[in-house]
Amino acid sequence: MPDRLTWITHPAHELASNAKLREDWNQLNASTTRQVFMDAEAISCAIKHFGTGQERLFVGTAQGQIVCMAVLSRIDALRWSTFQPSQIPLGAFLIAPHAGLDTASAALLRALPATTLVLSITQLDPLYVPRPADTATLRLDDYIETGWIELTGTFEEYWAARGKNLRQNMRKQLNKLAAEGTVVEFRTISEASDMAAAVARYGEVESAGWKAESGTAIHPDNEQGRFYTELLTTEAAHGRALVHEYWLDGGLAASNLCLVHDKTLVVLKTTYDEKYTQLSPAFLLRLAQTQSAYETGEVDRIEFYGRKRDWHTRWTEKFRTLYHATAYRQGWIRRLSEPRRDANP
Repeated sequence: MPDRLTWITHPAHELASNAKLREDWNQLNASTTRQVFMDAEAISCAIKHFGTGQERLFVGTAQGQIVCMAVLSRIDALRWSTFQPSQIPLGAFLIAPHAGLDTASAALLRALPATTLVLSITQLDPLYVPRPADTATLRLDDYIETGWIELTGTFEEYWAARGKNLRQNMRKQLNKLAAEGTVVEFRTISEASDMAAAVARYGEVESAGWKAESGTAIHPDNEQGRFYTELLTTEAAHGRALVHEYWLDGGLAASNLCLVHDKTLVVLKTTYDEKYTQLSPAFLLRLAQTQSAYETGEVDRIEFYGRKRDWHTRWTEKFRTLYHATAYRQGWIRRLSEPRRDANP
């Protein structure tokens, strides 16, 4: 693709208030990531709760077609970056499939103030943005490995392919619950009117655990809680949000906050009540969630979008590497910055 892109910029908050911008963003997303957390409503919600008010929305057009849209933040006089709160798995950057990341990032960098030397595009998914080769002015860096479950065949076939330890552990826990007469309930919450209560329950469980001590727990009265309540309520109104819960004798043992679209379910957040730790409640919920997905046929892919952990390898053998892209205005700027970057990876 030629790098002759025409750029128009707006205050990023207009993504929420401008119907045309919202439509353009969602149309581009529909041909790229197709992920709910990347739609205009989700990005606008994140800007509202985690933005500084200084973010800018860039719209890139080539031959009369929008081929790139990005929400960017100024880091300092010399650097800009994609808007990237931790609650959104990918950077706020959309690029048409036929457009090249190398040429588009170079064009976007030139659309920024002339003092800008570096543009960071964070957390790109090679599934939607093919990873190009490094160039004199573009550096690509691995971010994390992330896993997913591909729901092919039957649940019985999937489960038989899991490791012996996982299958034995789950069987042991389920047998124990049955022997003790524990009432087990797997719940799916999908109505918009029920999302606030579901997020509040999630927050109560998480706030009682170790995350409360680290200050990272969701709570209905903190910004994270307000964000997830608004996000899930908004998306559930369009059939794009679910909360899966695992209850034991009327008590919430584990909860997953999820988005779902195009037969792909994304698990945004997971928590469990630590008093049930010996029962592996998060695993019991994962088992029930996966089995339900097979049975209903509504989902054929479960995405984790989190750093690869040992427990992920028990549920799937499929992983890919998300990556960062850094565009430099000139090759000498990259050469000058790399010794410092390599010393502080």
